[in-house]
Amino acid sequence: MKPLIFNLTPMDAHALVLRALALADKSALACAALRMIGWQAFSQSRPVSVGGVYLDHPLMLAAGFVKGHGFASEGEALAAVERGENIMPGWRSMPALVGLVEFGSFTRYPRVGNAGVVMWRDPATQSTQNRVGLKNPGARAAAAFLARNAHHLPRLLGINIAVSPGVDELNQGEREIREALRFFLDLGVVPAWFTLNLSCPNTEDDPGANQTDALARRYCAAAVAEIGGRAPLWVKLSPALAAEQYEALLHAAVETGAQAVIATNTLAQPTPDNPQVSAGMAGGRLHAAAVEAVTHLLRAKARAGYTIDVVACGGILSGEDFARFGTPAGQYWSALIYRGALAAAHIEREYEQLGRLDAPGDRRGRLQLEEADHV
Repeated sequence: MKPLIFNLTPMDAHALVLRALALADKSALACAALRMIGWQAFSQSRPVSVGGVYLDHPLMLAAGFVKGHGFASEGEALAAVERGENIMPGWRSMPALVGLVEFGSFTRYPRVGNAGVVMWRDPATQSTQNRVGLKNPGARAAAAFLARNAHHLPRLLGINIAVSPGVDELNQGEREIREALRFFLDLGVVPAWFTLNLSCPNTEDDPGANQTDALARRYCAAAVAEIGGRAPLWVKLSPALAAEQYEALLHAAVETGAQAVIATNTLAQPTPDNPQVSAGMAGGRLHAAAVEAVTHLLRAKARAGYTIDVVACGGILSGEDFARFGTPAGQYWSALIYRGALAAAHIEREYEQLGRLDAPGDRRGRLQLEEADHV
């Protein structure tokens, strides 16, 4: 299907894929076939323990792909769930095929996202760019939908909760995080991990505003308290922060009880259509910034002797890209576009062929801290 997909605009291709996934979600036979393909692709995978979770393999599809339609109101989203509509295309078929998936990001209330052209790709660098704007059905409707289909959910999945854009009042921000988490927990939708997304570059907010030490500490503490030990909390950060800021954020995550930090989200850069408008860059053009962020975090972790894990995210397009991070696990998105649905299995095999696996489950990568001065 790749020639067909790349003959379409990114937005048309994405819409076509979502329609195909929605059809596959309906079919037990289709999902069984996808599961068999995925099982064969990952048959040689080695499990890894990271962030309080024992993963079947080290690579997971990042949030942003399986997150659902946008709605103007919570009432409209809940009504769609009650009508039996598939408000989250790929919820069943994508995990069947690619294994580990982080659903979301979900905000407390639904968002329709940004209008106009919101997706671009750069095949020369295997990059993607988007300003979708956190389009999603909202946490309450997402939880209701997943609870309604709980018997078909995968054994392992992550759920990403984003801080609501435009919320300047700290008590409201904290309350909305707690409410969003509570919707899932109260309905018995308890994932293998929750991610608190503090870094949303494709909205009207400054993505750095939620990543001060004080605010991150408050929001993480609220999330950990609401989850109450039922699942570990991971925290997602932006690229291009100062080394001191990464150190402070890592310290805040550790002190509040988070068990992993994901580095990083996309990098805000001008869009191809309008240099005055920014959108989140992913893939090849994000990779160097993501490696730099991970390096800062790993150094801070080593200095302080923390046990918190760092999960890499940003331009993992090959086994060598993954090894460059030196982390036990990673998330990918652009690789799905440029290397296909089985990208994670291909990347893991390439990683294994580098001969960097020291012991089962001990994935150190090839970027050692003392070798990272060039980053």
